Amino acid sequence: MDLFKDKNFNFIKNRKIAYTISAVIILVGLISFIFHGFNFGIDFIGGTLLQLRFDKSVSTAEIRKVLGEFNLSQSTIQKLSENEFVIRTENIDSEKRKEILSVLKEKLANPEVLRMEAVGPVIGEDLKRLSLYALFFAFIGIILYVTLRFEFKFSIVSILALLHDCLIVLGIFSLLRKEITIQVVAAILTIIGYSVNNTIIILDRLRENIKFKTRDIFENLINLSINQTLTRTIFTTLTTIFPILTLYFFGGIILSDFALALLLGMVAGTYSSVFISSPLLIEWNKIFKVHQKGLKINEKKKVEK
Repeated sequence: MDLFKDKNFNFIKNRKIAYTISAVIILVGLISFIFHGFNFGIDFIGGTLLQLRFDKSVSTAEIRKVLGEFNLSQSTIQKLSENEFVIRTENIDSEKRKEILSVLKEKLANPEVLRMEAVGPVIGEDLKRLSLYALFFAFIGIILYVTLRFEFKFSIVSILALLHDCLIVLGIFSLLRKEITIQVVAAILTIIGYSVNNTIIILDRLRENIKFKTRDIFENLINLSINQTLTRTIFTTLTTIFPILTLYFFGGIILSDFALALLLGMVAGTYSSVFISSPLLIEWNKIFKVHQKGLKINEKKKVEK
């Protein structure tokens, strides 16, 4: 069933509005990063994480006061409910951890350890470096694949769209002070694969239209290609988002940030496939023609109003 079979939305005509929206979102994220940076999890910076559930209601201030007795008052304490908390501290050994739990039990309430993670700073730095390598080689692989299957300019606009998606996800995570963990990196790699797949579907249809509709102008062919794949794009996105929402709301604290990164990335990836990657081919052609031939773009080749 093609819901948009008889529709012809003019995405190209409104591409500058889409560019502006993306630029504003990315700029806000970059400003947040400049002033606040990323909230790296213990996967990357090292430390100890404790998720505790007390048998009665306690406050963040009370927990911080106890931690202060162990020179850990600067620890991050995240309240999940009236009696459940996530505590992130510097690296502490098992003996000190037992002492902290003992004092918490004595002065506040009996704590049940739901989760405990410990990562050394060396391992954290290794993970950070390996994560950057993974992202770098993912981009290189996509450039090679798209260049071989289509042409070089298609790979460039695809990469720009992927950078757009990653910057939006990371910017929002910085703005919300969400942790950047190894699970979030995995989500970003998943987003890259999903987004480039959406883009390739449109580019493949564009290549066919260029081949068989040689008399149509390029801008109209892009519009046609996006409209022809629009139903598939929307249905694919919706069927992907529904399980992610389930994961976000019912997956617990461990999976919530992973699901949030996936959700933001899927929305941004669908948006960029339609409004960013394909329209950027027009900007590419304009720059290429001006640089190579010194000619202005023929006004007749603008999108028909």
